Amino acid sequence: MKTSVCIIGGGPSGLMLSQLLHLKGIDTIVLERQSREYVLSRIRAGVLEHGFAKLMREAQCGERMDREGEIHDGFFIAHDGRMDRLDLHQHSGGSSVVVYGQTELTRDLYEARDRMKGVVIHNAEDVQPHDLTSAQPYVTYRQGDDIIRIDCDYVIGADGFHGVSRKSIPKGVLREYEKVYPFGWLGVLSRTKPVSPELIYAKHERGFALCSLRSQVLSRYYLQVPLSDKVEDWSDEAFWAELKRRLPTEVAERLITGPSIEKSIAPLRSFVAEPMRYGNLFLAGDAAHIVPPTGARGLNSAASDIYYLYHALVAHYQQGDDSGLDRYSDKALARVWKAQRFSWWMTTMLHTFPDNGGYDQKLQATELAYLFSSERALGTLAENYVGLPF
Repeated sequence: MKTSVCIIGGGPSGLMLSQLLHLKGIDTIVLERQSREYVLSRIRAGVLEHGFAKLMREAQCGERMDREGEIHDGFFIAHDGRMDRLDLHQHSGGSSVVVYGQTELTRDLYEARDRMKGVVIHNAEDVQPHDLTSAQPYVTYRQGDDIIRIDCDYVIGADGFHGVSRKSIPKGVLREYEKVYPFGWLGVLSRTKPVSPELIYAKHERGFALCSLRSQVLSRYYLQVPLSDKVEDWSDEAFWAELKRRLPTEVAERLITGPSIEKSIAPLRSFVAEPMRYGNLFLAGDAAHIVPPTGARGLNSAASDIYYLYHALVAHYQQGDDSGLDRYSDKALARVWKAQRFSWWMTTMLHTFPDNGGYDQKLQATELAYLFSSERALGTLAENYVGLPF
């Protein structure tokens, strides 16, 4: 087989790039190790920057998002028994975010690829890029007993943190930066009415909590838990009881509980790999960087990678201009590190760290007090939360 761009990874990043390039007449093949059903079963974040939403519309995949997604002009931070609201619209100069589940977003992208007869190959085993520094790179994969080769101009590694793409960059070239946090997030999805029309980030001495939503009948809640905890340690009853303890009384009293339809624990990690280009391999999304979910930057950071790659590849194929490809790594990493800083700051400000003494606790309290006493500080938070320019 032969194509212009071979994309490893059939999650939202890979599918979006494939869709955008297809609309510009550029051929792609997407390889995904898992089945389509497995990809669509993954529960992920659902807060989209305005820039991400715009990119979905450009990909002709935004109709259902615009119809069913919820525009949020703000969110709450609960602390010290009180609720302070950050008005995103006011403090960002009129911007907002869209709450729309990643599963639904991925479904929309799959359906768009189906409509345009895009090539997305699932259950592709033993995917391996080859000759990445040559002018004729190629990718092999196995289906059953057959080894299949795809010749291409460029390889896009959008296959996540554990994928093969980043591992294809020699150790002498790759630099990795990592921070592991001493806790995880226990998440529960329930078919219940959300406790609040806007997200609530709760700082509490027992640990952080987040009240989120996927729709008006589907809620997503999180608790900070020790890394030693397992899902089996938490019954639904124990989860709801602990969540209520960490929320202000007036919020806890109106919380509607119900059976969990999904429950999982995710460790928190900050990670960046540099460079994001090696020869004709380009990394995107979780293959190159991960942030804690506190600031809702993960999927949005991946979208900015796709934005830069999309425009760079279009310039290459339509104008013979390689400047975007040559600058991709530096440009993408500049925005990635800003997202890292924001996610680290939000995580540090709102979580309970087991080794923090009185001094650190006082600093956390002072950070929150300063935030809500300063228009400029609120503006900085809002600017980052709705998304920095691509």
